[in-house]
Amino acid sequence: MQLLRGAVKHAGSLPQCSVERLISAERGISSSSQQFCASSCSDTDPPKILITGGLGQLGVGLAKLLRKRFGKNNVILSDIRKPPNHVYHNGPFIFSDILDYKNLGEIVVNNNISWLVHYSAVLSAVGESNVALAKEVNITGLHNILDIATKHGLRVFVPSTIGAFGPSSPRDPTPELCVQRPRTIYGVSKVHAELMGEYYHHRYGLDFRCLRYPGIISADSQPGGGTTDYAVQIFHAAVKTGSFECNLRSDTRLPMMYIDDCLRATLEILEAPADTLLSRTYNINAMSFTPHDLIQVIQKVLPDLKVTYNVDPVRQAIADGWPMALEDSAARRDWGWKHEYDLPELVQTMLTHITTSNQVAQAN
Repeated sequence: MQLLRGAVKHAGSLPQCSVERLISAERGISSSSQQFCASSCSDTDPPKILITGGLGQLGVGLAKLLRKRFGKNNVILSDIRKPPNHVYHNGPFIFSDILDYKNLGEIVVNNNISWLVHYSAVLSAVGESNVALAKEVNITGLHNILDIATKHGLRVFVPSTIGAFGPSSPRDPTPELCVQRPRTIYGVSKVHAELMGEYYHHRYGLDFRCLRYPGIISADSQPGGGTTDYAVQIFHAAVKTGSFECNLRSDTRLPMMYIDDCLRATLEILEAPADTLLSRTYNINAMSFTPHDLIQVIQKVLPDLKVTYNVDPVRQAIADGWPMALEDSAARRDWGWKHEYDLPELVQTMLTHITTSNQVAQAN
C-alpha cells in the first residue's frame, strides 16, 4: 500500500488512464462496478440493505418500512450506539462506524449488502458547535461510503437537505439547479455529498441517489440538533405541558414534511428504475409554514397552548438563509413523487399519536 501511494504521488508523468488506475486501485475502485453488481445481484432476489446512522430521526422508521417491503432479515440497521430493546428485537442491528473503512467493508461483504442508505450525519445546529466532528463524520465518512459502494457495486442513497442552499439561493421556491452557497458546515458537507455522489456516478457508474429533504416532522423519534427541531418539539410540549418556548422568530417560513411522506419518497427513489432518473439529486416538497402558522392550527385543537419566543441567534441565522419552499416538479415528473400530508393532516396526526403514546405510557 505504501508503495502504491508513492506511485500515485509521483504519477504526474504517466498517461491519464494510468493515473486513474493507480488511484482506483488504492481502494479497489473500478469503473466496472456496475457490471459486477449486474452479474452478482439477481433481479428476482430482494435487496440486502444496510442503514448507517440508524438510531437517528429517520433510520428506525425507514427500517420498518423496508422490512415490510423486502423482509425483516433483509434490512440491517446500524449505529455506533446501543439500540433500545424494541429496536434490537425488531430486526437485525449491528455496530457500524462509518469512519472505520475496513469494518464497513467487512459488513458489506459478510452480509452481501446490495443497497446502502447513508443516514450518519452531524446536523446543522450541532455541526456549528463542533465543526471538526461535522467534517469528520459528514465528509470523511461520506468518502468511505462512496468508495465502499463503488468497490462493491452497491446502490447508495445519501440524503441532502434544504441546508444545502444559502442566502444567495432563490428562496421561494428554490429550484433544483441554482446557486448553492451554504454558510454552515452541515450545508457545505451536503453540497459536497451531492457533487461527489454525482461525480462517482458519472466517473465510475455508481448508482447514487439523493433527495433534498425539507424539515422532517415525526412523533416517534426525537430531533437530533437541527434548525427545524421546534416543529417537532412543540407537539410534545403542547400535549405534555401546554406551553412552549420557540427558538425561531414567528415569521420564519421553512419547508416541512411529515415523516411518512419522507420515508415513502425514499423508498420510491430507491426502487425507481435507473433509466427514469434524469437527475441523481432531487428536491422534494410538501408544505411550508411559520411557527405562527403552526401554532394557530395546533390551538384549534388545544386552545390553551401558550407559546413564548426566545430566538436562538445561531439557528435563526441558519433558517434565514434556507429555502421557504422547494420546487420539486422534476421528482413528480420522473418517478411520480406526490406528498399526502398538508399542515392540517400533519397537526391532527402528530397530536393523536403523541396523546395516545402518553396515555399508554401512563397506563404502564
